[in-house]
Amino acid sequence: MIDLHCHLLPGIDDGSPDDATSLAMARIAFDDGIRTLACTPHIYPGLYPNDANGIRAHVAALQGKLDAAGIALRLTYGADAHLTPELLGRIKSGTAPTLHGGRYFLLEPSHHVAPPRFEETVFSFTAAGYVPVITHPERLTWIEDQYSVFESLFRSGAWMQITAGSLTGRFGSGAQYWAERMLDDGIVHLLATDAHGVKHRAPWLAEGMHAAEKWVGKEEARRLVFDRPQAILDNLPPADVVPVPALDPAGRAARSRSLWARLTGKMRRTD
Repeated sequence: MIDLHCHLLPGIDDGSPDDATSLAMARIAFDDGIRTLACTPHIYPGLYPNDANGIRAHVAALQGKLDAAGIALRLTYGADAHLTPELLGRIKSGTAPTLHGGRYFLLEPSHHVAPPRFEETVFSFTAAGYVPVITHPERLTWIEDQYSVFESLFRSGAWMQITAGSLTGRFGSGAQYWAERMLDDGIVHLLATDAHGVKHRAPWLAEGMHAAEKWVGKEEARRLVFDRPQAILDNLPPADVVPVPALDPAGRAARSRSLWARLTGKMRRTD
């Protein structure tokens, strides 16, 4: 599997605090079946002032420590970039990194307040040739009131990444509901761990993949954790990537059959 959202780098944001924790997280990730992992610390002006050069240097240093410890996990880089007015300019100039240096990048909206002119801002990224991957929309407190915004962003070319632990209830029933609904609506491109440590927010991805299987089937669940993440690493244009179910007639039909099977199964159990 490939995890493209993880706060593994030690001491530069609210993720791993030190080398020992980073090594422990890396072991957990490898044991879980993750073989490639993107180190994506926060970029948040005034709080986490990380930049592309610093992130790449930290990744190279940590990769050396993993190699020395015999942990066969391959690292790449990116950032969990908070949505700010200057972000597009920073991406264009290269001071804010994209994922693996390609056209895709992680875009983190505010958790508690819907950003003003959010759709227009996201469109400015796609118009410039980038593919924003919106991180953990299911965990945003304002998704209930503005779910249609994410459907609109999806249709306009943004990608959606939900947290694996949301599907298993690690972030509460609300996040689980919205994660499952987005899967059922066929608008999820990726699963990722968004790991920050070794306990509640450890880099567990397999549990999310298995939880996703009952909503989208095994083949699509694999695409969430391998095929589409690999397409990002290969910097493929979105048009060359296997579409998510909402854009794929065959996927929509399969999803409808799956939903009907779940509904009829529930009815049988209550008879």
